[in-house]
Amino acid sequence: MDPGFTAEQDEIRRTLRELLHKRCGPGELRAALDAPAGHDPALWAALAEQLGLPGLALPERYGGVGCPRTDLALAAEETGRVLAPTPLLATSVLAAPLILALGSDAQRARLLPPITDGALTAALAVPAPVLATALALTGPGGGDWAGGGRAGGVQARPADGGWRLYGEAAQVLDGHSAGLLLVAAHTGGFVRSRTLLFLVAGDAPGVVRTRQTALDATRPQARVQLRHVEAELLGDEEADVPRALAGAGDFAAAFLACEAVGAAGRALERTVDHLGQRVQFGRPIGSFQAVQHRLADVYVQIQAARSAAYYAAWATGRTDDVTKDVTEDVTEDVGGLALAQALEALRLAASEGVQLHGGIGFTWEHDAHLYFKRAAGDELLFGPVHRLRAHAAERAALFTRTEVTV
Repeated sequence: MDPGFTAEQDEIRRTLRELLHKRCGPGELRAALDAPAGHDPALWAALAEQLGLPGLALPERYGGVGCPRTDLALAAEETGRVLAPTPLLATSVLAAPLILALGSDAQRARLLPPITDGALTAALAVPAPVLATALALTGPGGGDWAGGGRAGGVQARPADGGWRLYGEAAQVLDGHSAGLLLVAAHTGGFVRSRTLLFLVAGDAPGVVRTRQTALDATRPQARVQLRHVEAELLGDEEADVPRALAGAGDFAAAFLACEAVGAAGRALERTVDHLGQRVQFGRPIGSFQAVQHRLADVYVQIQAARSAAYYAAWATGRTDDVTKDVTEDVTEDVGGLALAQALEALRLAASEGVQLHGGIGFTWEHDAHLYFKRAAGDELLFGPVHRLRAHAAERAALFTRTEVTV
């Protein structure tokens, strides 16, 4: 692994930071959260037109930039710094890689170009609250999380030469505004029950979408109800969907880890700035040794998490196919482990920031609570931390291996 950034990566990060500084300040952020879509469409269009961010890791033949997935993960550190409310995670990290990996040539040619242009957003719909399990972050991912052929989840039935879906998925990231839904559904009944992915237009007849109140308003969520909705199978019936979801999940974890590190770093910067300006007992609060020790602990935690996140971005970006395993010299579940460490760092930075800001840190008007909610919200969606680590330990057989002595 080369620990340095390439010139292209430095340029992407610099340009992205400048654009977000101009277009995603505190005022713009709060306005976007109150908008019906939960994000600023103008900001999303600017990210697509000026940086090609939605298609950064997609092949050039589909209109993408053709960069490795590592570049997209590293760019997440900048979006995390400002808690940018965009459909980047739902569209470019969760949905697009699955379309690229499992879709037919016709489906890729039809769907990926508008995604890279920012004209089409997409969302991955799985039954709540099993997103982390479906992505194989906190469990094996091959169980009956999609309904198991029984009541609950989403069921798929052949009908009129196509497919019909019935059921419900909740906590769907950007599900209320996405133009395309990528729905995980069970089909085959009890004899050959299996999970497949289906394409559903967001405005298709029978689709009822309701925006949910989420702890973290910067990650809007929706409940999606499907009432005998006509759907298109993604790829073919022999697709290894659990394997593809696991591959997408490992990269999503690396992306989220970089994003959390960016948010944690920014939360610490804001706290340090405040403590340097606020005076108590005739001197800045930041000059007290006890306060400096607390800040130093946060800094060390963030730097350790940043190293893990960068390694995960490099490791999971070594292949552009989410259906393939990462090369053998890369530790399994590197994304999940990096995410666990990054979420802990963000939670520490955010909680210390709220406390060290004093009374203003607990108010709705201050932005400190947004970082705390991002830490808690991500852990609810993709964790918790102890389960991320437990699953990694289980896959590595950490506690079941036996030593052979000669």
